[in-house]
Amino acid sequence: MTIIVTGAAGFIGANIVKALNERGETDIVAVDNLTRADKFRNLVDCEISDYLDKTDFVARFQRREFGRVRAIFHEGACSDTMETDGRYMMENNFRYTRALFEACQSQAVPFLYASSAATYGASETFVETREYEKPLNVYGYSKFLFDQIVRRAMRDAGGKLPSQVAGFRYFNVYGPREAHKGRMASVAFHNFNEFRANGRVKLFGEYNGYAAGTQSRDFVSVEDVVKVNLHFFDHPERSGIFNLGTGRAQPFNDIAIAVINTLREEAGEAPLTLDEMVRQGIVEYIPFPDALRGKYQCFTQASIDHLRSAGGYQQPFFTVGEGVARYVRWLLAQ
Repeated sequence: MTIIVTGAAGFIGANIVKALNERGETDIVAVDNLTRADKFRNLVDCEISDYLDKTDFVARFQRREFGRVRAIFHEGACSDTMETDGRYMMENNFRYTRALFEACQSQAVPFLYASSAATYGASETFVETREYEKPLNVYGYSKFLFDQIVRRAMRDAGGKLPSQVAGFRYFNVYGPREAHKGRMASVAFHNFNEFRANGRVKLFGEYNGYAAGTQSRDFVSVEDVVKVNLHFFDHPERSGIFNLGTGRAQPFNDIAIAVINTLREEAGEAPLTLDEMVRQGIVEYIPFPDALRGKYQCFTQASIDHLRSAGGYQQPFFTVGEGVARYVRWLLAQ
C-alpha cells in the first residue's frame, strides 16, 4: 500500500520521507513542484517509488489511480509569509488542500496536513480555538480558512469522519533540509551561515516593547515535527487540529548563543555568554525593519495540552540549546 507525501522535496516533507525510509517504507509517491529544481537535493538520499508534479496529482488521486493508499502527508504549500499574491496563495494553500481532503474522505484515506501557527497572528494566546485566531497575512488566512473546513466537517459528522484528519499548527520549525527556502529558512540556518561567513550574527533590535534580541518564539526541531506526524500515522483513530510546538517560548538571543557556542565548541574554543558576544561584536543588533511593522509576531508559545491529551503524544521536545546544537553539527557534516 502506497504512502503519499506532498511537498516531498520541501523541508518538512523530505524529512518525513527520510523518516519513513528509516522505518523500512519505500513505497512512497513524492508529489511536489520542482520549478525550483534545487529542491531535488532533499530527496537524493531517500527512497521513493514515484514522483509526480503537484498539478497532475489531485485529479489522478481522485480517479483512484494509486490503488489502496495508507495515508497522505500533505506538506505542500506556499509558506512565504511575505507573499502578497492572495489569489495564488488561496488557490495553492486553500483550494488545493480542500480538494485533496475531500478526496481522502471519499476514499477513507487518513489525511495528515500542515497548518500553521500563523493562524494566531496578532493573538497572545495560542490555543486551538476560534477566538484566538487572528491571522496577520494572507498566508495565515489561507491556513486558517482550511482549518475551518476541517472543523465544520468534523462537526457535521458528529466527530466521526470516514477517515482520520489531523492538522498540525507548526510553530517556528528549524532543522535539516531547509536550505532551499532562502530567506524563509529558519533563524538558526541564517545565523549559522552568517557567523561562518562574517564572524558575527545580526538580530533585530528593540521593537514593540521587547528589548533587542528578546522577541521570543516557540522554536521546534523538525526532528520533533516528524515524530509527531508519525505518531498520528500510527494512531489513525486520532483526529483534530493540534499545535505543534514545544510549549516553550525562547528568545532569538538563545538561537544565536546555541549556534555560536556549538561552532566554537567544534573549533575547540570556549563558550561565551551573551554579554561577552555583544561586547566583542559577535552578536549585533540592527533596527527593526519597517516592512515588518504590524505584521510580525513578537511572541509565540504553543499550548500543547490538546496534543498531549487528545493527541496522546507524550514524548519530550528538544530545547533550543539541544535541537540547534544537533542541527549545527548536521550542517557542518554536510
